[in-house]
Amino acid sequence: MTNLIVAVDGPAAAGKGELTRRLARHFNLARLDTGLLYRAVGWAVLQANGDPADEGVALAKAKALTAADLENPDLRSEAAGSAASKVAAIPAVRTQLIDFQRDFAKNPPGGAAGAVLDGRDIGTVICPDANAKLFITATAEIRAERRLKELQAKGVEAIGSAVLRDMMERDARDAQRSVAPLEPAKDAFVLDTSDLDADAVFAAAVDFISRKVT
Repeated sequence: MTNLIVAVDGPAAAGKGELTRRLARHFNLARLDTGLLYRAVGWAVLQANGDPADEGVALAKAKALTAADLENPDLRSEAAGSAASKVAAIPAVRTQLIDFQRDFAKNPPGGAAGAVLDGRDIGTVICPDANAKLFITATAEIRAERRLKELQAKGVEAIGSAVLRDMMERDARDAQRSVAPLEPAKDAFVLDTSDLDADAVFAAAVDFISRKVT
């Protein structure tokens, strides 16, 4: 099947990142981590010595964004994260990045057979006509434990209770926001990864997608 579009939504630390990377390799899909988009725009503004809260500058950088820009390791920095929160508050930037995501899905780069998008509103807002939609989730406690291990592996000091609290607060914000709240699409395959390892999650996802597109 050409131009296969797979939407993968879910809360933080549910396992979307590793799953979408493996799906991209398995199905020859271009992968887009949509969470990096705002970081990329914010970082581009900073590199131009601009103010991320300046709509004109931020929108110009959003319009110039390319898939290659998302490969920059500096996007994981605290500075990029702070700038991202400012550009994300600009409606025109959000609209532009929605267009970027949809164009990526319809015209995947690198001669890929399609695209897999990792986000929070892919199946409900960005690509409601995706061939296969998955909603990856896990309990807040399990996700907080995973995030804590990630932080510790990077040498970042963190307290488990604080990570869990932050996780639950973010979940509440995502679920209760008025625009594109975090929720499964009506036709999404909801996969709880709490008691599954990465291989089991991957196998279940591949089985679902294969049945949807054949």
